[in-house]
Order: sequence, then C-alpha cells, then structure tokens
Amino acid sequence: MSRASLFPIQDISTPDLWDDEGVTNPDAPPLVLVVDDSAMQRAMLMKSLSKWGYDVLEAESAMDGLAICREHDITMVISDWMMPGMNGPEFCHAFRQLERESYGYFILLTSKAESREVAEGLNSGADDFLTKPFVFGELKARLRAGERIVAMHSQLVQKNRVLNNALTTIQSLYDNVERDLSEARRLQESLVPETEVEFGRGRAALMLKPSGHVGGDLVGQFRVSDTMVGLFSLDVSGHGVASALMTARLAGYLSGQSPTQNIALVDQGHGVFVARNPAETVKLLNQTLLREMETDHYFTMALAMVDLKTGRMNCVQAGHPHPMILRADGQIEELGGGGMPIGLLPDARYDSFNAKLRPNDKLILYSDGVTEAENPQGEPLDEAGLIGMLQRTPGRDGAEILNDVLVDLEVFCGTSEFSDDVSGLIFEYDG
Repeated sequence: MSRASLFPIQDISTPDLWDDEGVTNPDAPPLVLVVDDSAMQRAMLMKSLSKWGYDVLEAESAMDGLAICREHDITMVISDWMMPGMNGPEFCHAFRQLERESYGYFILLTSKAESREVAEGLNSGADDFLTKPFVFGELKARLRAGERIVAMHSQLVQKNRVLNNALTTIQSLYDNVERDLSEARRLQESLVPETEVEFGRGRAALMLKPSGHVGGDLVGQFRVSDTMVGLFSLDVSGHGVASALMTARLAGYLSGQSPTQNIALVDQGHGVFVARNPAETVKLLNQTLLREMETDHYFTMALAMVDLKTGRMNCVQAGHPHPMILRADGQIEELGGGGMPIGLLPDARYDSFNAKLRPNDKLILYSDGVTEAENPQGEPLDEAGLIGMLQRTPGRDGAEILNDVLVDLEVFCGTSEFSDDVSGLIFEYDG
C-alpha cells in the first residue's frame, strides 16, 4: 500500500476532467481507499483521485483493505465487485461491521448492470455503484455527493454530541431540582408535624397529600387556651413551589408554636391570649396578603374557634368548601355561606357564623381537591359523593375516616396520583 502522491504512473486522464473544483477541505482532504485486484485499475483511479485533491490508499484485496480500514479513518471506499477471496459486497458488509466514529461512504465498481445484482450490492451496505466502464467525471460527481453525505453525517454526530451533553447537563440540573423538591416536601410535611392531636375534650386528625412534590394546601390547629382551640384548612391557588412558599408563609401567621405571631390571637399580656373573631382574622389576612406579598396567588380558607367546654364554634368561610358536621347519628350538616377568597379584593367583606358540636359530633374541614377529584370519565366526586363516603361506616374515629376517604378517593379516581392537592381535618368532640 502507498500514498497516491508517491505512485509513479503517467497521467492517463483527459485534461478537462482534472481541476481542483469541489475540494471540501484543502487542509484535511478526504482519505479514499481504492481496493481492486487489478494494478492498472488501481493506478488509474489513484492518479485521478490525487488530481482531484484526495489523499489515497490502495489495497489489492478485500482482506488488505479491511486491515487498512482498521488502522485509518477512511472517508470513502472505492471497491471492485469481482475479486479473489472476498468480493466487493462481502467486503462492504465487513466494512460496515467495523467500529467507527465517522461514516464511511462506499462505492462499488461492477460490470453487473442487472437490477438483482445492484440490489445485492446496496443491501450489503454500499451507498452507490458505478458500472464499468465508467466515465471519470461521473465518478468525481459521485465522490462529491459522498463527501456531502459524510459531512452531513459528521454534523449530525456533532449535533448529537452537543445534544447529549446538553441532556446530561439538564439531567444533572433535574436531579438537583428533584433533591431540592424532595427536601421542600419534607419541610412542608413538617408544617403538619402531628396527624393526631389530643385536646382533652376532643381530638383532631389531619391529612395532607400534595399532588406533586409540594402543594398549596394546609390544615392545622393551635391552642388558644385550655378551653379553646383553633382549627383551619386553607388552599392556595395554583400548584408547585410558589404555592408551597406562600403556604409556608401563611403557616407562620397561624402558628401554634409562636402565639405572639399568630394573627388569629390577641395578646392580653402576661402570656394570656384570646381568640380574635374569625371574620376579623380573615380580614387581616386579606389586608396582609395584598399589602406585603407581591403575588398573583390567592387562597381560600375555613377557620373555626371551638370552645372545648360547650362545643360552641365561631367560624368563617372564605371561598373554601363548606365545613361539615358529622352528627353522632350519622347526619351531615353543611355550614357557611361561601364568602370571598382571600387576596383578591382589598375591601372584601367576611362574616362569621356560629354552630354547636354535641358529644361525639365531628367537625370536618377539607379542600376542594377532594370534591373536585374526577373519575376516569371526568365526573367530579362533588359534595354528595364525599357525604356518602363519610356516612358509609358509622362509629369510626377521625383518623380512620380520613384514611378511608383517601382510599375511596383513589378507587374513585382510579389512581393514587391526584390532579390537585388533597387535605382534610376532622375534629371529634367528646363534650
């Protein structure tokens, strides 16, 4: 084997066929391998290819050609069809089995012109073929077409490499976001540290299930005094991180751990706190949201102040689903008249209302993620469906009811992944 530039033969081509037009990269010309058992045919081809600006290697057999292809990054192969031992199509098939980063363009030279033989050559992996005897100008055109295909393949490989690098970077960023969201979910779960809370004359069960990593629902409780407790359920509009951040901010305004920061309480001094009227609390939250939080989000809320001695409740409903009382005899009462969501209008009016719990009654607060959950046919559960779930098995405590409702909801929706956050609070009054 040798470089064509060193091959000592005479120029046998016609002068008008030799020019430098179309050489794609003079600094790194394509490397062409000529494989033919005829020394004269190789000489003719190599001289022509050298004139056209190609670097050329030669081999007198397919086996020698394969050895060259293993050592060099061959851009294009020109191979005779009929050769001793391994023929052209067999050589082409073996060439395609080599591990290569770049694409190699393969041209078969053949005296066979029948469609069956042509199909055989193309099926072996050849890109093109020329019938002998051929015109060198036609070969030149076929090589230029091959160069374009090799160049396009190289561009695709490069673009795929860039794309894979980008995907790797995106995956790394996604993994970081996934870790952050998982941590955010744990922090949000810490907003409801206890799912069951005992108050002496009653107990609360709480359930919070975000539809994604984090959500905008929150249920909670706080002590006002030894004889009064506050219970609330709220739902921030939207989903995701922004809603969760707002929920965390609101949790601070209704904290049972820091009564001095709790907007629902009035500090009387000396560690004594009394409950603010729920309607006044919601009004203050509305003013605070519009004044201090630059956000397009709003939220709905149900808030109840329960006297543990008498069972009397003072409540407010601000755009939230109707609070319900599950009476000891299994009857359901819906409370409230609706009200405006919080954070939409600066002069929104909120009115409180009273209700009374009797021994073994249960107060139920929940988000619209429960009643607006849809079955596979797109039909919502609605309030009637929830009431049916609540009345299904009498005598259950609050935690059992919440668990059963969640299971029933998964059956109704046909999935455990809900489209909206699902939350609920049940306070069972002993009296």
